[in-house]
Amino acid sequence: MNNLRTQLLLLLPVFLSGCQFYRAPVSATGYYYLNPDKDLSAIGRVAIVELDNDSSYPTVSPDVTKALFEAVQKKQVFGLTVVRQNEPVWRNLQLDFDSTYSLEQLFAAHKTLRCDAMLTGTITEYQPYPHMVIGLRLKLVDLKDGKLIWALEQIWDGTDKTTGYRIKNYFNTQIQSGSVPLREQLVAVSPLRFIKFVAYEVAQTL
Repeated sequence: MNNLRTQLLLLLPVFLSGCQFYRAPVSATGYYYLNPDKDLSAIGRVAIVELDNDSSYPTVSPDVTKALFEAVQKKQVFGLTVVRQNEPVWRNLQLDFDSTYSLEQLFAAHKTLRCDAMLTGTITEYQPYPHMVIGLRLKLVDLKDGKLIWALEQIWDGTDKTTGYRIKNYFNTQIQSGSVPLREQLVAVSPLRFIKFVAYEVAQTL
C-alpha cells in the first residue's frame, strides 16, 4: 500500500459540493471537512452510532466505536451518546449509513435519539498484525437541518513511514510511562493500541 493511498481522501461526491477542506493538525493525517457555518461547541449532544463494517473482520466495529467515543469525549466539545446497531432505537429508524436523509428521517432521529447531531460511518478496511491497516469513512450530520457538520475519510497503514512518525509523536505526547521504543513497537502489533491511535487522530480534527 503506497503513500498516495494513505493520503487520499475519497469523501462521497454528495458531500463535496461547496465543501472546503482543511489540513488536519500535526498529530493527524490527510484532510477533513469542517462546515465553517457550524459551531461545534453549540451542538449540545451527539449520538455516535456503532460503525458499519465493510471489512472481513465484523467483530472490530465495537472496538473502533468505543475508541472513537473515548477519544472524542476527551476533547469535551459536545456531549456524547453511543447507539449500538442492534438496539431497537436504531433499528426502528431504518437509516442507511451512506445515504442522505429526508426531513422526516431527521426529525425522527432527533426525537428518538434525543441528540442534536449524529455521527455515523463505516470501517472501510481493516487488517490485523502483521500489517495493521484501518480505513474509516465518517460524517457528522446536524439533525435539525440535515447539514453536514464534519466529514473524514482516511486509511491508516501501520507500515507507512509517515504513519510511523505520527505513532511515535502520539506515544511521546499521550503516554508518559514505560520505554518509548517499546510503546511504539506495541502499537504496531496490538490491534487495540493501533485503533486507539487512529481514534486519537480522528478526534484531533474536531
